Amino acid sequence: MVKAHSLLYAVYICLLMAILCGGLLLLSNLYNQLNLYYVTHESLYISNQSTVNYALGNNLLLEEDELTETSGIHSYFSVKKHGLLPLLLTQSIIQKDTVSSAYFMGQKNTKNKMALYMANYTQPLSLSGDITIKGDVHMPTANIKESYLNNKPNNISIQGNKKISTIQLPVLSNYCYTVFKEKSGKISSLNAIDKKNDSIYVNSFFKETIILPIQSTVLESKIIKGNFILTATDSIYIRKNNILEDVVIIAPKIAIEEGFTGTIQVFAKESITIEKEVTLNYPSVVSLLNSEVDKKAFVKIKEDVKIAGVVLLFGNDLLHLENLSLEIEEKGIVMGTIYCSGSLSLKSDVYGSVIASKINHKIPSSTYSNTLVDVAIDINKKPSFFIDMPIFNNTNLNYEIIKKVL
Repeated sequence: MVKAHSLLYAVYICLLMAILCGGLLLLSNLYNQLNLYYVTHESLYISNQSTVNYALGNNLLLEEDELTETSGIHSYFSVKKHGLLPLLLTQSIIQKDTVSSAYFMGQKNTKNKMALYMANYTQPLSLSGDITIKGDVHMPTANIKESYLNNKPNNISIQGNKKISTIQLPVLSNYCYTVFKEKSGKISSLNAIDKKNDSIYVNSFFKETIILPIQSTVLESKIIKGNFILTATDSIYIRKNNILEDVVIIAPKIAIEEGFTGTIQVFAKESITIEKEVTLNYPSVVSLLNSEVDKKAFVKIKEDVKIAGVVLLFGNDLLHLENLSLEIEEKGIVMGTIYCSGSLSLKSDVYGSVIASKINHKIPSSTYSNTLVDVAIDINKKPSFFIDMPIFNNTNLNYEIIKKVL
């Protein structure tokens, strides 16, 4: 005869076994779903990277395309511009799962060993003090003239091929000009944008570009990242308490306060002033277009400034070289390319290439024409990861990834 409490124990045991079996089934189902999730996303990531490789294989000549795999994954890519940089956008989609990525692109010319190109106005290049040039040199004459401006012996080292230059500088791409005109996007204000974590303005590169007209001449205490263009009708002064990343800034006059650090592209038509101890991280752009024949424009880069990217001044014709000037003071470093179709005064080292119509050495009492003093220009010191921005019409060069921005 079975006792009543024994039957109750049996019911409890059956209930416990049912819960245990249900838990095991639920755990197995969750494991299968999680495994499916990881396998699906791994396939999406692989497909997305294949799409990036496909776009690079076509050298970004296709502005957009769609790829479909037998697994049911649909991948898309598109190419647009953000400042001077081509922007590659890719998406891989299956059902409700999506993997997206965005990259700044550039062109790496491994055969380019040019350290210095000075336009040929027949006057020889004069060197003084401690001079190191590593890379090919294009000069007006085959001979170099030595001068003694600092009352000390010269220590001059040129390691590279010497060639005779022409009066024309290498031709820039058309987009270097049109970037000053094209501002496609929606106009908004900082007050109308939702801030992330109540302090950060962020706009994805997959969304429409936001154009922010700056009403005040001073930009301060702002954190702005991503797909933004800051504009002004007259001038913008960027204080060091701003945090700006991958932002484009367009105004007639732009000034950056001492101590600022960020990754920006600045475009001006009248003047750009970069104060002491500013750091512009890779890939940054400092660009000035002098489009008015009878008007002077300048870029002034003060002491101990570090720029990784490109410094670009152009727009004037051969008869008005004096209307465009670039002055880079001492103790700084420019990593990348300096291009100046006017007059360049260089007192900082360059890890890359210098291309200029005229190179002058300025001191308070006078200016010495076609003269370099106490500088190093070394294309070999440009890091292996450095990809040049596509400012020339080098259609035969392959594109490579500069930076992943999503």
